[in-house]
Amino acid sequence: MNWLLPEYIADALPAEAARIERLRRTLLDHFRCSGFELVMPPMLEYLESLLTGAGQDLKLRTFKLVDQLSGRTMGVRADITPQAARIDAHLLNHQGVTRLCYCGSVLHTLPAAISAGREPLQVGAELYGYSGIAADLHIVRLMAGAFDKMKLPISRVDLGHVGIFRALAEAAGLPAEAEGNLLNLLQAKDVPGLVEACADVPSPYREALQRLPLLYGGAEVLDRAASELPALPAIAEALDSLRHLLDGAPELPFSVDLSDLRGYHYHNGVVFAAYCPGYPAAIALGGRYDGAGKAFGRARPATGFSMDLREVVRLAPSGKPEGAILAPHAGHDLQVAAHIAALRAQGEIVVELLPGETACEGPQCDRKLVRLGEHWVIEAIQED
Repeated sequence: MNWLLPEYIADALPAEAARIERLRRTLLDHFRCSGFELVMPPMLEYLESLLTGAGQDLKLRTFKLVDQLSGRTMGVRADITPQAARIDAHLLNHQGVTRLCYCGSVLHTLPAAISAGREPLQVGAELYGYSGIAADLHIVRLMAGAFDKMKLPISRVDLGHVGIFRALAEAAGLPAEAEGNLLNLLQAKDVPGLVEACADVPSPYREALQRLPLLYGGAEVLDRAASELPALPAIAEALDSLRHLLDGAPELPFSVDLSDLRGYHYHNGVVFAAYCPGYPAAIALGGRYDGAGKAFGRARPATGFSMDLREVVRLAPSGKPEGAILAPHAGHDLQVAAHIAALRAQGEIVVELLPGETACEGPQCDRKLVRLGEHWVIEAIQED
């Protein structure tokens, strides 16, 4: 049984690995064309770095181990976003806007969902140094463009704003424990439980909190929210931000969900989640997380998104498999070796048979290099 892998950990075999790599290149090229620079943070860091500031919510999802060199506790990253924030705040030290992208494995102590693995391949883009809603719109469009590049349709993009619940909790004077309880009930859309938990919350905040799970739908939800929620400046600002996004990208299938508070202790502004047809969970998540770099020396405005490339590959169209050319063993035949080298230089996959090898078990070969008289030509391989 030595070949068994841990639960929710899986190999990527050649066909899947090839698709993952193609999509990785497609997405990173898409980000690069928009000015996002690639960074490659380490898999391991000291635990304080991984769980400071933006990373606090990752505590239970992070594997921990002891560094044999220093004796300090280290962690295997469960999210690359805090690492990108550290790079922006502490290493790059740009005064203006910084655009970063990344792609790498992360490790979770437990799967995020039944269908998810514990080693997601996280790909994403982050924008630092701009506090205006235009940056959030830029990131949402970048995400939508990524789905276009992958030829993967978006069924809807849920928009929310954690500032609305935060403003209500602050105005109502909720203690931390009560705030956390209400947060869980809102996330579960447990309306009866919410009504019971709000019994001691003063009016009008009690009624407002009970309305949040019902404020879900199209653009009209923002008008309903403006009339049904208390006239707090933070709420008005949050609703204006959401209107800006709806107006800025009318081609996207936006919906509004004011009780979507995932990442509440991490995000502090607009949050969004993209869904694909036939898949129940969000395939991409993002939002604003200003101040994440404070623990690393600079509190900068920040917004971004990420997705699990392994999950995306299962949904994206596979496309036509790339064919390969089967070539005879060159040995000391410089002419054959030259033909093989020329084909590979053109980007072709050429499998050179080894002595005694009669067939290729690897890439699907649909053509072969054969000699006709004095010339070498490419012929189609006829299926039996």
